[in-house]
Amino acid sequence: MSTKFTINGKELLAKIEELIKEGNARRIIIKDVNGRTYIEIPVTVGVIGAFFAPVLAAVGALAALAANFTVEVIKKDEPEKPN
Repeated sequence: MSTKFTINGKELLAKIEELIKEGNARRIIIKDVNGRTYIEIPVTVGVIGAFFAPVLAAVGALAALAANFTVEVIKKDEPEKPN
């Protein structure tokens, strides 16, 4: 089971940065309040700041689009769901 929470656009970028730094997420999915997926961020061990800079820029731009988002965090110890 994944962890889901709702966050406003102003806090989105800071929370995504925090989740990446924690290092226990395999994938972070950002959705709008209707459940439509905006972006899926694969968080791979060994990937460092250079990869995440453009991703964080995209998340920052996304945060300006809507007031609230649902963030789903799939932890490393959880099995992947088939698409």
